[in-house]
Amino acid sequence: MSLAQERTIPAAKPKPAIFLDRDGTLNEEVDFLSDPELLVMIPGAAEAVARLNARDIPVVVVTNQSGIGRGKYDWQDFAAVMDRMDALLALENARIDAVYASPHHENALGEYAVADHPERKPNPGMLLRAAAEHGLDLARSWMVGDKAIDLEAGRRAGCKVALVRTGYGAQVDGCAADLVAESLPEAVDLILSQWP
Repeated sequence: MSLAQERTIPAAKPKPAIFLDRDGTLNEEVDFLSDPELLVMIPGAAEAVARLNARDIPVVVVTNQSGIGRGKYDWQDFAAVMDRMDALLALENARIDAVYASPHHENALGEYAVADHPERKPNPGMLLRAAAEHGLDLARSWMVGDKAIDLEAGRRAGCKVALVRTGYGAQVDGCAADLVAESLPEAVDLILSQWP
């Protein structure tokens, strides 16, 4: 056996990623969004995702979906909304690489009735799981969202955090963020200007 055959192939070096909240960050805020026809993308959001894709930066959606846990809609409804988002993103040659959703909430039903589940933001569980499953470097990654819980989840996962002023973002104190932007396109511009 030659030396070359005895060597093991090294694991790929972990890559930094962009984690995105969904409602209020990628698409207009709609309480308990379950109808794909009500999905409206934030202006420029699809093109911003396409710019990340073009740089080979993984884009991961991490979203609390307590409406599933509360019985307001189900996983099929969630999938239908995500399918619609995928179609709208594709029009700009953009894609989401992975999606994580937490249905847990203290007022949820059955198995989802967990007040402080590790995967429900502001806990970092969805980001940690994505990093483990996709080989992502959290220390060089960013979490982008419109709520304080998005910033806290990102910070607790070891990421830099960006607040967007869309959705609920106008009501959030930006002092906890590494950067504050009017919307996802501006946030992506600022992040790419200092990308590792």
